[in-house]
Amino acid sequence: MLDDDQTHIEVNQEIVKATGCGTAIAACCAARVYTEEPDGSLSVEYAACLECGTCLAVAAPGALKWHYPRGGFGIQFREG
Repeated sequence: MLDDDQTHIEVNQEIVKATGCGTAIAACCAARVYTEEPDGSLSVEYAACLECGTCLAVAAPGALKWHYPRGGFGIQFREG
């Protein structure tokens, strides 16, 4: 499986820092995609995303822009 070179998660660092929602975003992610940095910003390892959308539920309005990955990328399920 190849990783996409284009992220499907965009973080508005200004909103994350101003609202402090980075802690909640990082804590809720089952895949541990987000890491809250000491300055309050978020780093994202988008290739590990499970595409569940939980981060959107806890983020402050406008803090995250998220869409499904391009076709052929993202989470893939296999039988067996």
